[in-house]
Amino acid sequence: MDTDPTDIKSIAIHATDLVSAVEATADGSETVLRLTPPFSGRMRARLHVVQSDDTDDETIHIEPNSLLTADAPPYPTPDDTADELRAAAEETYSVDRHRTYHEQRLAEWRESLPDHVADRTTLLATEHDVTVSLLGP
Repeated sequence: MDTDPTDIKSIAIHATDLVSAVEATADGSETVLRLTPPFSGRMRARLHVVQSDDTDDETIHIEPNSLLTADAPPYPTPDDTADELRAAAEETYSVDRHRTYHEQRLAEWRESLPDHVADRTTLLATEHDVTVSLLGP
């Protein structure tokens, strides 16, 4: 089994895993993208929720936001979308309107986030750069 993580030259991640990881992180969950041995030149990063009993020192955890460009849209929080809705002042604010508007903004954010994936990132565990490929829509 190859356990040398510096063998990794590129990582691939499914768009839905990345969006889910960024969203979970924004909601306060310790969620990462994980690479597990055996390591090779091209690796698939998968969604992983970190547990207190995670003790495998050979896995590599990647913070999801480290895969995004600086211009990636921020996660729309309920407070943000309430403020946006009130600022639009096109209709009287209500909880139902806010819920609908927030769901719409979340859907737009989820759809746009894959357009902001960086071409390269540094794996902090090994301090070496790898290319990033996005899979799926």
